[in-house]
Amino acid sequence: MFLSQQPNHGAMDTPTPEEGFTALTDDAERNRLLAEMAEQSTDMISRHTPGDWRFIYASPAVTHLLGYSVEEIVGVSAYDLYHPDDVENFQRRAPSVRYERGLYTHTYRFRCKDGHYTWLESTSRTLRDPGTGDIREILVVSRDASGRIEAEQTNRRLARVLESTSDLVIFTSLDHRITHLNESARQVLALDSATPSANLSELFTETSYRLLGEAAFPTALRRGNWSGELDMRDRRGQTIPVSLELLAHRSYHGDMEYFSLVARDLSAAKAAEAQLKAYQADIEHASRLVTMGELASSLAHELNQPLTGIVNYLRGIQRRFGDQTEVRWQDLRVPLEKTVDTALRAGGIIHRMMDFTRKRAPVHEAMDLLPVVDDLLQFCEPNAERHNVVLENRMTLTGARVVADRIQLEQILLNLIVNAIEACQTPAGQAPLKVWLEAQRHGRQLEIRVRDQGPGLPPHSSDKLFERFFTTKKNGLGMGLAISRSLVESLGGELWPLAVEEGGACFCFTLALADDETPTTTN
Repeated sequence: MFLSQQPNHGAMDTPTPEEGFTALTDDAERNRLLAEMAEQSTDMISRHTPGDWRFIYASPAVTHLLGYSVEEIVGVSAYDLYHPDDVENFQRRAPSVRYERGLYTHTYRFRCKDGHYTWLESTSRTLRDPGTGDIREILVVSRDASGRIEAEQTNRRLARVLESTSDLVIFTSLDHRITHLNESARQVLALDSATPSANLSELFTETSYRLLGEAAFPTALRRGNWSGELDMRDRRGQTIPVSLELLAHRSYHGDMEYFSLVARDLSAAKAAEAQLKAYQADIEHASRLVTMGELASSLAHELNQPLTGIVNYLRGIQRRFGDQTEVRWQDLRVPLEKTVDTALRAGGIIHRMMDFTRKRAPVHEAMDLLPVVDDLLQFCEPNAERHNVVLENRMTLTGARVVADRIQLEQILLNLIVNAIEACQTPAGQAPLKVWLEAQRHGRQLEIRVRDQGPGLPPHSSDKLFERFFTTKKNGLGMGLAISRSLVESLGGELWPLAVEEGGACFCFTLALADDETPTTTN
């Protein structure tokens, strides 16, 4: 605190530092003013000898700032209390010591009575002898700068973190003008240091910037932050998927000041996700091929029947009409129609195999469940007969429509049905065991159950059933149930084993029921 002029009738005006120091040139007046200022100020006012900077005087604030009493500090050299790293800067007037119009301002660490160092900011001025011009003493006003220095150090640390992080950090004004980009943002977006005058719209795709304006910024203004996934765009026009956190920064008074955006580049993660999906599709396709291989003998038997029928029909026509030169159409119509129908049945079997094993992108759509189940049970019938197993469809829900991909749904059901058939196989001549399907509604979901009369699941195996390569079959791969669960989850459902008191095994899975607006399959 400084006085701008000498007191008038006891009144004191608020001085500038220059005016205050100028007023303190007369010894008596100076000492009186110092005493008055010292009693009122929380800043420490001190006087020092030139050269060794010993304390001649210190105001009572020295106790609050440094812990010393006035008597303890008088006679001590300020150089003895400086931090070793700071005293040299002051002695050689380093750039950190600012000089302006006769005043030196210096920020430094000073040792307190308990031994720790605290930050002080001091403004000093020399007082000279009017006659000789020699320095008589140095007047210093010091204040606690710890809070400010700590805040500055914290800001510098944060700035270093922002510049070194791999995340893209962008600061913008309220009108979305870019005010700062960290190094990662400049590198990933291929921007130069002159870019901070650009608009945020230049860094995002049109769709993503529209979402920022319509949802992100309004939400951040209301709640303080918004997060989501958007697409940024570099100067080369390449799209960069990012996970974005948008923050709205306000002043102490609650006024909006600026926005910050922290974006994480998801390009590598998205590429890995796409690759993983491709691998998953390959595994599912391989599983279908394996299933077809397991059903090969049954399918061969099923194809043999229509092919044998075609041969028999054609041989009958040959025997009956082979020696005739003229044949009436009405005599050929019935055997030829039977031949065509039988050939179409064989072709249908082959087409089903081709559809089931073909690689294709899944299409989730509404479909009637019962026709899918009936077709699949008919497809599995030869395999069931070969293992002396009876298949039954006990679903009583007519018109139940679910949201699924038909091939994925068939793969799920086929894995469960084939497992049940193999668990129930009995020697020929014995009473056949049964495998059946049930279904019941649960709100907006349909629960489908595949049950059998086999020996049931091995004890303590429920935790391992869905692990890849875990199998209870002699020649199994251990992939069917794991893939089935993955497919069910991709359709938004769950797959689990269910303990049944009557014996046998039961597997349940859920599918979402279709509403009136769900697109219907044309398959």
